[in-house]
Parts: sequence; structure tokens; C-alpha cells
Amino acid sequence: MNAPTDDGVIKYSSQRVDGIVEASAQLDELNRARTILFDLGLIGAYLNGIGYGNLSLRTSGQQFVITASATGAIRQLQTDQFCLVESFSIEHNSVRSRGSLEASSESMTHGAIYAANPAVHCVMHVHSRSLFDALLARNALHTAPDIPYGTPAMARTVAQLVAAQPGLPVLFVMAGHDEGIVAYGEDIDSVRSLLVDTLNRKLTS
Repeated sequence: MNAPTDDGVIKYSSQRVDGIVEASAQLDELNRARTILFDLGLIGAYLNGIGYGNLSLRTSGQQFVITASATGAIRQLQTDQFCLVESFSIEHNSVRSRGSLEASSESMTHGAIYAANPAVHCVMHVHSRSLFDALLARNALHTAPDIPYGTPAMARTVAQLVAAQPGLPVLFVMAGHDEGIVAYGEDIDSVRSLLVDTLNRKLTS
């Protein structure tokens, strides 16, 4: 299966400086959750080599650690395959990060979620053809199909969607990003569980 059109392309203006994200128990937990999602096929790479799926964890304020771009095909990441997003601007479509690799192409969307709800501490973006189609078929929470991923328009739309949700965790479909599904919540475990439980319900329905 090939990647959706322009998937994995960084559309923001990148301001990256070299550095290494510090190892921590929470980063290890995020990496373990990512491996679970990888084994379920929710993170990975298409036949043409384009990777998909990214996870992030709020560190302080609106700063967050996120998986680096082009790491989808790797089952277990090393510390240097994460980046710290120090700041971002939806207005200027720019992301400032620290790491040895570029931050995920979805960094702006992750940032918009953290900015919209201070209670959110983890965001996970995955891909699944079958789950994407099933969720849209039953009109699950979703962004408009004419809004592409990785753009200021998507970030603004996601911020509005997040601000309108009364509780956590939440899962929604990026209708304009083929196969893209996002979950976010207060902690790593609740977000991972929401994704896995939603997939399991789809498989048994």
C-alpha cells in the first residue's frame, strides 16, 4: 500500500538547532506505547518507504517532545529520534525545535492541541485505512475533508475542535488527511488505551 499524496512532507518553516532530548521515565513510557501501536500497524511505513504515525508528550508550558520525522518504519526509537518543540507559530507556520532530526511533519497539529487544552499531556497520531473508513462511516468526530494535514488551517481547525470537547481522552479523524486518526488526553496510558480499544471494537464489530 502506498502513502496518501504528500504524506510525511514537512510543510512548516523549520528552525532546528542540534541537541539531544534528555532520557526520562516518561519518554521510555511513550516509546513503549509507540511500540504497541507499531505492532498493531497503527504506526509504520508504506511500501514506498514513507513513514506514518507520531507521538508527543508535553514537557512544560506549550513545549513538547515529539517523535522525529521519518521514523515511522522503526519499531523502537532511540532518544536521539525524538525532538523537543520549543515553540511554534500557527500564524507564521513555523516550528522551532531542538534535536538531531527534524520534528514530525504533524508538530503544528500537536502544538495546537496542547495550546487549546492545558489538561492535555499526550497526543498520538496514527494511520489505519479500515479504522479511518469505519469511523467516518458512523460520523465520528472529524475535521473537514478539505483541510490538509500539516497546515495552519489544520492547526486552527484542530484547536477549535479541541476547545469544544468537554472531557478527556478524545479521538477524532483527520478527514482531510487520508487514514489519519488523532487521540489525545491527560496521560500516555489513557490515550494509548483509547486507540487500542477503538481498534479492538472495530475488529470485533
